[in-house]
Amino acid sequence: MTRKERYRAIVDRFSTRMPEAATELHYSNPYELLVAVILSAQCTDKRVNIITPPFFETFPDAQALAAAAPEEVFALIRSCSYPNNKTKSLLGMARRLVDEFGGRVPDDIDDLLSLPGVGRKTANVILSVVYNRPAMAVDTHVFRVSERLGLTTRSRSPLETERTLTANIPEDRIATAHHWLILHGRYVCKARRPDCGACFLTDLCRYYARTNPGTTSDASQHDNDDV
Repeated sequence: MTRKERYRAIVDRFSTRMPEAATELHYSNPYELLVAVILSAQCTDKRVNIITPPFFETFPDAQALAAAAPEEVFALIRSCSYPNNKTKSLLGMARRLVDEFGGRVPDDIDDLLSLPGVGRKTANVILSVVYNRPAMAVDTHVFRVSERLGLTTRSRSPLETERTLTANIPEDRIATAHHWLILHGRYVCKARRPDCGACFLTDLCRYYARTNPGTTSDASQHDNDDV
């Protein structure tokens, strides 16, 4: 199986089984998504979705958040992981949005990366979800699932994974593919105990072929022929 064949088969399978994949974070505008993604670092989307309604009621836009005192922000996000660091990031982000971008969340990756608390993963989430750009945000789920499926091979960094995925997934599917891989990793291809019995990709998966050596599949038959 060539690399193109592997990607085509996996993209086709996801397209059939998960055609409407989307973020599980709740938001109604770019500012709200940016806040939610910053809060989601090493924290579950479920917890973030509990925190954000009262947060957005108190700070409905970047201007309101930029004027807040640290203790006000901390009190609303204290149940999130790393609330002290995230308080600083949220305040710094909001103040820069107001001072440099008129309160508007920018649509350029360099501008997004200039915001406190915004790394490449967060920037790519905003670009893909809000602005429908062909950007691939690589979190732990995307990194793990890509490697297990054989979409990447011994990738050394999230950036390397991002570049490999965006080079091989059709441009018009990249934004959706980000959600495919996250959701598959969250609910099926879990870190410690992948639920291979519930997976619709086992015949294409290199991890499954390695851990089930008696299995006859495209992945096991052509594992060394990926060019």
